[in-house]
Amino acid sequence: MLNIDIKRTNNYKPKPNIDDSLEFGTVFTDHMFIMDYTSEDGWKNPRIEEFKDISISPAAMVFHYGQSLFEGMKAYKTEEGDVQLFRPLKHIKRANSSAKRLCMPQINEEDFLQAIKTLVDIDRDWIPRKRGAALYIRPFMIATDPSVNVKPSTKFKFIIILSPVFSYYKEGLNPVKIWIEDEYVRAIRGGIGEAKTGGNYAAAMLSQQKAHEAGFSQVLWLDGIEHKYVEEVGAMNIFFKIDNKVITPSLSGSILDGVTRSSVIDLCRYFGYEVEERRISVDELEKAACEKRLQEVFGTGTAAVISPIGTLKFGDNIYTINSSKIGNLTQKIYDTLTGIQSGKEKDIFNWTQKV
Repeated sequence: MLNIDIKRTNNYKPKPNIDDSLEFGTVFTDHMFIMDYTSEDGWKNPRIEEFKDISISPAAMVFHYGQSLFEGMKAYKTEEGDVQLFRPLKHIKRANSSAKRLCMPQINEEDFLQAIKTLVDIDRDWIPRKRGAALYIRPFMIATDPSVNVKPSTKFKFIIILSPVFSYYKEGLNPVKIWIEDEYVRAIRGGIGEAKTGGNYAAAMLSQQKAHEAGFSQVLWLDGIEHKYVEEVGAMNIFFKIDNKVITPSLSGSILDGVTRSSVIDLCRYFGYEVEERRISVDELEKAACEKRLQEVFGTGTAAVISPIGTLKFGDNIYTINSSKIGNLTQKIYDTLTGIQSGKEKDIFNWTQKV
C-alpha cells in the first residue's frame, strides 16, 4: 500500500455550473497525484498536492523522443451520492501494457488504483451531476531523464489529473460525420498503434485538421499495409450493424484495445446479437450502404462513451446511415452503459468500483 503524502490546497477554484458551456478537458480540479521513478529506487515519493505547473529539464527525454503514455477513465456520482469508477483495473492493465511496449516501468495495480481512488475522493465535489457528465481521470507517465542520448529513460514521473466533463462532441448524442482517410496512415501492425501514447495522436492531427475544415468531426483510419481495411476513429473504436449483425475491427496490434469497446461487445452479446470481430473493408461497407444493409454505425470510447455516426465520407462518396438518426441499438447501448456507470442500472457484469 502506498503511503501517500497529502497536502491540500488553500486556493480552491470555482467549480463549473452544469449550465456552463464546457469544452472537454479544459478545466481541472484542485489537486493532482505525482509519483517519481528512478531505475535505482523504483517508484517513490507518492503525493497529492495542488494542481499546478511542473518543472522539468528542457533536456527531459519526453520532449525529444516521445517516451510517454496516458490513460483515460471516468468517475461518476450516483443519485445516492456515491462515487464509482468504471472498469478501473482494465484501464490499469492496459496502461501497464503500454508501458511494456514503450520501455517504461510497470506500476503495481493496487498502488495505481489506490492513487486514483484517493485523488478522486479528495476532489469528489467536482463530479458534475448531469446526464452524460463525469469526472474524467487522466493518469499519464513521462520520461524525465535529462539526456538527448537515444535510449530508454531511467527516470519517470507518474501523474494523475482530473477534469469535470460534459459531452465529448459538441453534437452530444446526435450523429456525427466521419471522414475515412485515404491518404495518410496513423499506425501499422508491429508499431505502437495499440499503445496509448502521445505519438499516435500526433500522427493523426493533420488528417483530423483536414476533416474538421471539411465539416467532419473525426477521421476513420484504414490499415497501413493494404490501405483498405477499417481500423479505428481518431478517439474511438468503431462498430457497424450490418444485416442485424454487429461487426467491429479485430485487434491486430495497430488499434487500441478499448475498454468501452470490450464492454459494448459484452452488452451486444447479452442483448442477443451476433458479434463479429474481424477485418472489414471499405468496399464491404460501401456495398452494404448502397444495398441499404448498413443499419447503424457508432463509435465507442471513454471520452465519448457512445457516439452515433450518421455520415461516412470516402473519396467523393458520402453515405448517410439510418437517415442520420441514432439507431435503436446504439441508443440501447448508450442508455444501458451510462445507466451502469451512473448507478441507475444494475451492474450485472461487476464493472464498477466504489471509491
